[in-house]
Amino acid sequence: MSSSLDHLARARAADSDRRRTRVLKVLDKLAADGEEITVSSVARAAGVHRSLIHRHGDLHAAVLARASEPPPGTATGTQVSRQSLLADVANLTARNSRLSAHITRLERRLSEALGQAAWEASGLGAPADLETLTCRIVKLEQQILDLRAALAERDEDLAAARAANRELMAQLNR
Repeated sequence: MSSSLDHLARARAADSDRRRTRVLKVLDKLAADGEEITVSSVARAAGVHRSLIHRHGDLHAAVLARASEPPPGTATGTQVSRQSLLADVANLTARNSRLSAHITRLERRLSEALGQAAWEASGLGAPADLETLTCRIVKLEQQILDLRAALAERDEDLAAARAANRELMAQLNR
């Protein structure tokens, strides 16, 4: 039984070595052809699962190192790296989001301004000299209060005059 376990362990180790060798060969081939190098593309070309590359730190490091190298036959200095392109895409995406939010705010403000202008043009809106009208209303309300006080005073005078008139008439009739 121990010999069958040893045989299985050796077979598994040999299979792991064959897959590791395939990954390294594919990595060299992709780099030589100038193709995009990612964990997924290397695993696909080697016929292995991505987890094999992730589980073996040396394979993962080799893939990342090759991915950061410029393709063969390109001049250095003016070379645009994949990372710089990804950074540009991320920056442009963020800028696009900011501009989209700004456009939305401007559209909302324009809509409110046009709505207010239409409201005022229709005559349904509040008049432009609202403060003047408010002051006038306050003055008129005060005038109403003054007139009511004067009317109440005159009503009292009239009631007193009527009472005096009744007394005089009563004295004359006696």
